[in-house]
Amino acid sequence: MISTLPPFRHPPVDFRLLFILHIPIDDPFHLKTALPGLLRTHLLSDRDIGATTAPTIAPRPTSIVGGPNEFLGDAIGDTLFGDGRFFSADGGNENGGPEDGKGRGWSGTWNRWYLVYYFPFLQWITQYRWSFFKGDLAAALTMASFYIPMSLSLASNLGHIPPINGLYSFVFNPLLYALLGSCPQMVVGPEAAGSLLLGTVVKSSITSGQSGDEDDAMHARIAGVVTGMAGAVILIAGLTRLGFLDSVLSRPFLRGFISAIGFVILVDQLIPEMGLNHLAKHVGGVTHGTCLDKIIFLVENAGKAHQLTCAVAFGSFAVIMVCRELKKRLQSRIPAVAYIPDRFIVVVLSAILTGYHRWDQQGLEILGDVKSTTGSPFPFRFPFIPTHMKHVREAMSTSFLIALLGFFESSVAAKSLGGGEAKKDGLQGMSLSANRELVALGVANVVGGCFMALPAFGGYGRSKVNASTGGRTPMSSILLSIITIICILFLLPYFYYLPKAVLSSMISVVAYSLIEEAPHDIYFFLHIRAYPELFLMSLIFLATIFYSLPLGIALGIGLSLLSVIKHATKPRIQILGKVPGSPHQFENAETSPNQVEFVDGCLIVKIPEPLTFANTGDLKGRLRRLELYGTTSAHPALPRVRSPEHNSNIIFDIHGVTGLDGSGTQVLKEIVDGYIDRGVRVFFCRCPKEGSRVRRLFEQSGIVERCGGPRHFVKSVDEALRMAEMESLTDFFERNPAEGGG
Repeated sequence: MISTLPPFRHPPVDFRLLFILHIPIDDPFHLKTALPGLLRTHLLSDRDIGATTAPTIAPRPTSIVGGPNEFLGDAIGDTLFGDGRFFSADGGNENGGPEDGKGRGWSGTWNRWYLVYYFPFLQWITQYRWSFFKGDLAAALTMASFYIPMSLSLASNLGHIPPINGLYSFVFNPLLYALLGSCPQMVVGPEAAGSLLLGTVVKSSITSGQSGDEDDAMHARIAGVVTGMAGAVILIAGLTRLGFLDSVLSRPFLRGFISAIGFVILVDQLIPEMGLNHLAKHVGGVTHGTCLDKIIFLVENAGKAHQLTCAVAFGSFAVIMVCRELKKRLQSRIPAVAYIPDRFIVVVLSAILTGYHRWDQQGLEILGDVKSTTGSPFPFRFPFIPTHMKHVREAMSTSFLIALLGFFESSVAAKSLGGGEAKKDGLQGMSLSANRELVALGVANVVGGCFMALPAFGGYGRSKVNASTGGRTPMSSILLSIITIICILFLLPYFYYLPKAVLSSMISVVAYSLIEEAPHDIYFFLHIRAYPELFLMSLIFLATIFYSLPLGIALGIGLSLLSVIKHATKPRIQILGKVPGSPHQFENAETSPNQVEFVDGCLIVKIPEPLTFANTGDLKGRLRRLELYGTTSAHPALPRVRSPEHNSNIIFDIHGVTGLDGSGTQVLKEIVDGYIDRGVRVFFCRCPKEGSRVRRLFEQSGIVERCGGPRHFVKSVDEALRMAEMESLTDFFERNPAEGGG
């Protein structure tokens, strides 16, 4: 038993593996419980623990404990893997060792680890307990009451597609993410920004005449193409390990763009909330016009608003907002308020009142029949077929942005929730991976595109609802999918009398949440005087409002990429000075000019970053400024400050040059050649070790030989200074032999 174990006693496992997994080797409890499910069942067993008397390093395990029944339980193991051969190593004997002595059993173990890593369902299902199920079911029911009506709103009001297609996003995407995703508590579903962007493609196809205004079947197919393309983009990014892409877009761009989307949604929803839909369709250029066109239309026709529609819409909005604020204030003291389905209650009451009082006969628009455009509850249509190519070309840029924004929001949600490794009462060993997240989200959206669903990604708010109402595992996502399927099959007739004004008010609440964080960011940037960020945010916001979403997208991405390129191509070289009284300490002379002293006859240059084609283009010019002015920030029109005698020795501190490509090597070789031709001695200190790629490029390019051989590559700046002084004296006595003989 674990309780009888003496401290520092372990089964025979490879401690290097435990170090990689960040598992403490001095705690038997962690060794038994904190290892990922597969590693624990394969590397540890009770008889191993009982037999072990001291730590043992075993580079290769000699046995593989357990089989499918121990790993998944009797029923699941037998169903999935039959006789358990999946867990027997290739050619292994009954103890798991290789029969032929060639290590094939060890290879089989690694294959299983890879499978569990890339298919996390196999990892978390082994740890699933009944106590998890009760919380997951409560969370799934709570989310269904909130987000099933919301998905109807997003599809009909923002995506301009049949409402049932919004439900499909909660059928397939959460289920597939639960199988492939690495964040246990994150729940994927449609979002307002992605739905609005999809709606722009639908409206564009209507404007160009490729589909009719009432052609729901074509609109659904366009949605499938956009969602499928967004999924394909993000899936390819995951397979090619581009998980760092969530850092490409700057915070001001995202805040400006998301705030603009929130404002656009608010203005869009005012038209149906005021009962002006029919009038807007008869006024040219309003329904599919810019946000400014709609504002002008609303101001001019406010007096023609339908009173009952306004009362239902704004009353629903007020109730939801009040409940939202009350929950926010009370949840810290009364956690149970998170379970109150306020939006579901508003939906149910509005549908009951509309049906009872027949408000639909008084001019209030209702949802009506919610059904598939093909008659099948789950129609399948592959999005990437030749007849859809015209939509593919039109949707390419929008799909890319949906994928990028969706992954960014999912990344924020996943990082805030974390994996299972930090939750003692949750799943253990679930580690986050940006690339696996891309693959999971990509697969989910490609499949969703085949069923013409809205794009679906991880939402921070939805995932926090899941976590706060008891959801601890991906089973809550699976249960949400099952509830949505039941809703599609049996409950759709009950949505008949649901007022469209209520759906619009729910969307307006979401739009408000997109805008409400903007004042905080604006105040923060004003406080720190980050005026370029404020200008970028304002520019994107105004371009989106007064012109179009595509222009806001183009400006934002273009300016963000320019900022990234400018930052990446700027060399960060520094001139170093010696700190008085500290023989081995050198500091940046530009940041601390009064605290350091320059060394006569030497220019000490620190290169603190890898050298590539991107940042070596201006390296010569910046080095020239250091030679002339002692700083890289001086304007080149100024007269020279440093005399040539101070640059007779150039010492490069290249400790930060951890990478070097061919272009960077060529530029560095040209710089060294220029110094040598001018009679300047060149030294390199704190160089990469022998045999490294950087050192090899130095040797193969001739830099080492051109500088004067390996003796000019020393370990420290001090050693380089002594070498420079020695060679300076040698040259002096060679030129003045009488001085040396005196």
